Amino acid sequence: MLSRRKFSTRIALTALALAAAQGAWAQETKVNLFKVITVKDEIVIGFSDVEMRALGGTDAGAVAHALAQKGDVTVWQYGVRRGPNGEPQQAPTAKIGLISNTSLRIEPYKTPYTIVPHE
Repeated sequence: MLSRRKFSTRIALTALALAAAQGAWAQETKVNLFKVITVKDEIVIGFSDVEMRALGGTDAGAVAHALAQKGDVTVWQYGVRRGPNGEPQQAPTAKIGLISNTSLRIEPYKTPYTIVPHE
């Protein structure tokens, strides 16, 4: 039988291990959100860290530069939805194509909601 002290120690170590695992998962699936603003509308898009590195940077400038260089980029559009517990989440809604346009602005987008990574 475990003593109360050993039991408490094991519970604390288990909680610490779970927290570390969740932190590692969150880092692997980090999504960078950007607002794309045109003359007609605004949308929010997301890139994983791997996708951002493929574009050649980690900021809105890298996204804008890639769009200008390639002429078009396929991205995930993000919107707000309710999660399993009813909490608001910023989640992918559709995979879309962006076409380069002279009246286009891309800026970082901050959200107070949990960000759901795309596939």
